[in-house]
Amino acid sequence: MSSEMPAENLLPTDVPDVEEKINSNDNQGTKGESGSDKTESTGVMSKRQMKKLMKQKQWEEQRDLRRQRRKEKRQKRKLERQYQLESNNEGSDRKRIRRDVVPSTLRLIIDCSFDNLMVLKDVKKLHKQIQRCYAENRKALHPVQFYLTSHGGQLKNNMNENDKGWVNWKDIHISSEHYNELIKKEDLVYLTSDSPDVLNELDETKAYVIGGLVDHNHHKGVTYKKALEQGIGHAQLPLGNFVKMNSRKVLAVNHVFEIILSYLEKRNWKEAFFGVLPPRKGASPLGEANDSSKCELPEKEAGEDNSSDSD
Repeated sequence: MSSEMPAENLLPTDVPDVEEKINSNDNQGTKGESGSDKTESTGVMSKRQMKKLMKQKQWEEQRDLRRQRRKEKRQKRKLERQYQLESNNEGSDRKRIRRDVVPSTLRLIIDCSFDNLMVLKDVKKLHKQIQRCYAENRKALHPVQFYLTSHGGQLKNNMNENDKGWVNWKDIHISSEHYNELIKKEDLVYLTSDSPDVLNELDETKAYVIGGLVDHNHHKGVTYKKALEQGIGHAQLPLGNFVKMNSRKVLAVNHVFEIILSYLEKRNWKEAFFGVLPPRKGASPLGEANDSSKCELPEKEAGEDNSSDSD
């Protein structure tokens, strides 16, 4: 029997281990290749990285714009503070001026009892004149005690339709009652251009009545007649002592009202007349030619064209 062993039996018993190592090395090589692939892939940015980079770029590009906006905001805040300061100062001035207001004890009444003598168009004009009186009295230096008496009929209906806020008016006495029921008879003085008595001074203990009538001179003397019938005082403003007029000396309700307010402030009839009378009246200082260049008068609002019978 031969002592030689077969060739395959001469191979070392750990050959399988060698193969495993070889396979292991191959696997590591594969892993290394995949790792290098990952490394190479890092050269390509993800969407998230792209967005981040874009934001950073925009941030850098808009640096100057942000700086400009911050500057504008600071300037805006500065202007706002300055405006607020000025507003506070103006408010203080208005309060100071308002504190200087000294209400007059004089009572000024618009007699609205002529409703049946006017058509609706004239009632609307009277309404506008009353609105003007109310506004002027509210801002006057010496506001009067303002009364609307015999308030009703067409006038009240028109005010309800076109000026609902009248119910909230302040510093005014509005009543459906006649002035005789509200004021003592001896205190009443009806202002009418037909009176022979001239009112040279205002008595602030009195109650002066203005006829609330827009009549286009259709009812001449009606207020004077009313004063006589009721046995109350009457007078006309001293218009003829200071003013030469082309037209009849009959003024609109608001003109009479404003002249009295002006006189209470200035204590000068001439200044009061020429501060209120509109150019259409053709007024000029007494003794001077009726030349508009010598006497410039302020324009007045529309709706004041028609006269009452007061003066």
